[in-house]
Amino acid sequence: MAVPVKWFVGLFLLLCFTDVIFITRAAVVAPVRDSLTESSGFSNCPINTPKTVRRLNINELAIDKQGHRGCRGLMPENTVIAMLKALELGVDTLEMDTVITNDGQVILSHEPFFSQDITTKPDGTFINQTVIEDEHDYNIYRMNYSQVIHYDVGLKFHPRFQRQQKLPAVKPLLRHVFTSVKSYCQLHNVSQPFYNIETKTNVKTDDADHPIPSVFVDTLMSVIQRAEVEDRVIIQSFDFRTLQYLHEKYPTMKTAMLIDNDDERTFQQQLKDLGFAPTIHSPHRVLVTRVMVETCHGLGIKIIPWTVNDVAEMRQLIELGVDGLITDYPNLFSELENDVSTSVGTTIFDESTSPASGKAAKAEVLLGLFPMIIYLCSPFILHK
Repeated sequence: MAVPVKWFVGLFLLLCFTDVIFITRAAVVAPVRDSLTESSGFSNCPINTPKTVRRLNINELAIDKQGHRGCRGLMPENTVIAMLKALELGVDTLEMDTVITNDGQVILSHEPFFSQDITTKPDGTFINQTVIEDEHDYNIYRMNYSQVIHYDVGLKFHPRFQRQQKLPAVKPLLRHVFTSVKSYCQLHNVSQPFYNIETKTNVKTDDADHPIPSVFVDTLMSVIQRAEVEDRVIIQSFDFRTLQYLHEKYPTMKTAMLIDNDDERTFQQQLKDLGFAPTIHSPHRVLVTRVMVETCHGLGIKIIPWTVNDVAEMRQLIELGVDGLITDYPNLFSELENDVSTSVGTTIFDESTSPASGKAAKAEVLLGLFPMIIYLCSPFILHK
């Protein structure tokens, strides 16, 4: 039976059109798609269309979410209510500062004195920085804790943190923080957090504002050990002496090397001065670079910058590869999760039609040759 020529021509055109589609897709689309995937660092992730963009869950990246002084931007700093609010907002780690009273009590405070920014005196008045009155006169190291509790640190309006809720609060004992947090977590059936505890010491103020480093560390560790939270505590400090003593006497404790933004030493020099590799490098946020992150990770050191109060900056630091973030506003972590998309960004390829790797492109080329093979064999097929 003879086959009409127009049928043969139609089949030829159809197969050529199909051939062009397959080969073009394999040669152009797949390589571009693969290059985007590889350059993003997510070579094993599926690529989605804009209508199915997958948002980044920061929990997947194991980012350590730390509340600075609890949540200073929202609640009075370094208080029990600040710590519990931070837990409510989902932090992994409670960051706090400690000082020691005259009667040897470890309490939460950023300064070894009552700061004029947050303090209401027992008579209801504020501390006024004048010639006759200075905040340093209210030295906590010269007070017993029974005196400390008469000073309120939650009612005064804080000009730098206008969203901070004003509530009556005192500087709490560290041991009371531990018990309050434990009770909260049990009541709400949530995991116990980590504690990132700073030792507020300075070589210039030994025995004036605080005990010497060895006494400070031993006093702090006794509270930590009695609470049985050693495995969930990091000791951080700008004063390397406390970290060195801790590393020598309590070698299993985790440490964090704090670095301010005006520190002119190189990272290598800082490590040399410290004398050992800390668990965490904690620089001011403006110091972080990709090279610093890679150097830390190469040495097995985590990097957690402070204090990051902007979602866009949080995103940038996560993209650099930091291991955690310390913020005054832990509520930003939920905004970050909703705001940050995968580093791949939004691509124009639909995962339902795009293979996962460049190997697929080769397969598509072979598949594109299949119509040509059919065409070449068609005279024999049609003749029969």
